[in-house]
Amino acid sequence: MKPVRLAAAVLLLTLPLCTAALPARATAPTDASVIERIAPGIEYRAFNVATAHGPTRIHLLTVDLRRPGVRAGLLYPGAVTDREPVSAMADRQGAVAAVNGDFFNITESQHPGVPATGAPSGAAVLDGRPLKAAVPEGQRFGGALPPGASGEDVFGVGTDGRARTARLTLHGHLRTRHTALPVRGLNQYALPEGAVGLFTSQWGSASRARAVCGTDRDRAAPCSHEVFEVTIRHGRVQRTSTTPGNGPIPPGTLVALGREGGARALRSLTPGTPVETGYRLASTSRVPFAFALGAYPVLTAHQPLPGLDAVTAEPRTAVGVADSGRLLRVIATDGRESTGTGLTLAELARLLGSLGCREGVYVDGGASTTLVTRNPTTGRTTVRNTLDHGQQRRVPNGLALYGPRTRGGSG
Repeated sequence: MKPVRLAAAVLLLTLPLCTAALPARATAPTDASVIERIAPGIEYRAFNVATAHGPTRIHLLTVDLRRPGVRAGLLYPGAVTDREPVSAMADRQGAVAAVNGDFFNITESQHPGVPATGAPSGAAVLDGRPLKAAVPEGQRFGGALPPGASGEDVFGVGTDGRARTARLTLHGHLRTRHTALPVRGLNQYALPEGAVGLFTSQWGSASRARAVCGTDRDRAAPCSHEVFEVTIRHGRVQRTSTTPGNGPIPPGTLVALGREGGARALRSLTPGTPVETGYRLASTSRVPFAFALGAYPVLTAHQPLPGLDAVTAEPRTAVGVADSGRLLRVIATDGRESTGTGLTLAELARLLGSLGCREGVYVDGGASTTLVTRNPTTGRTTVRNTLDHGQQRRVPNGLALYGPRTRGGSG
């Protein structure tokens, strides 16, 4: 099987894929070794491309969101700080296909004694409601963003059923009769300097100690020594603490955690004080999100973003938006193993563009890259890409795809 050159050649290879809906007798790419219908409106293909650094294997899902019953949702383990293999989440949620999602707080070697939370870096929306906000850009995992991008960038599907990219900015408040404080964090592993953040029952049981470490510009900076935490139960202060807590947060309870100036402001709250809180994720999209997850933009208006890395080839997971949000291109590449070298971010953006995508985002790659599909006959979920060391990494979220007549989970 002879691979084709990425860039100009891959455009010629994939032109039959760029139509809004694949006809039943669509011409296959000349080097495609696998073409399968996963469900009505969802097709899987695998093919090789050649690059200057060697060949790599591409795993592609084409998802027609116009098809009745076809939809996308958030692959979700049940709490922000929980992690599971993609296949386990897909099985539980009844997805016919799925890929891994956002970058996450995987390690804390810079802060001895502070456990990693496992929480994603970006914002997330679950079932139309805010789940978490984005950490400061200097605190995110996943490397430097290209010029013009933001740590608040997300990919998702709106309440109109169309996929899109946008930015989600947290707006929140904490008020008493004498105090009004802005809330600048929601269920996130790192709070902005001087801020107050809220944690809900959806945070999970992980320690909140990591949220006061690092700075807005340096993830490895020391943890703050000026911290104050307030537990609010049914609208009243229940207790206070000078250290971040851990363990599950019961439904009906909020935890407000402050660092530096935020900690000083929270010290005025005492047990029994009535407190009113509120928060929302303001979107640059006019249509609200049914679900969203943090993503790294690589393609906009059919053009790769400037400044994308063109040197480092890795396994990649990406999602492209075509046909005004009615069509998804979901990609996972091999790499680090004998089946391929992976792609650079610049190559990934060109590949998405060649597939007719107007917008494209990169989510977590490397050992996290996982694409699974469900056999429509046996119901068995299979990993389609070559995994790093043959093992699925536990991840905090992902993209779930549902076909007609399949039950739906989160999203």
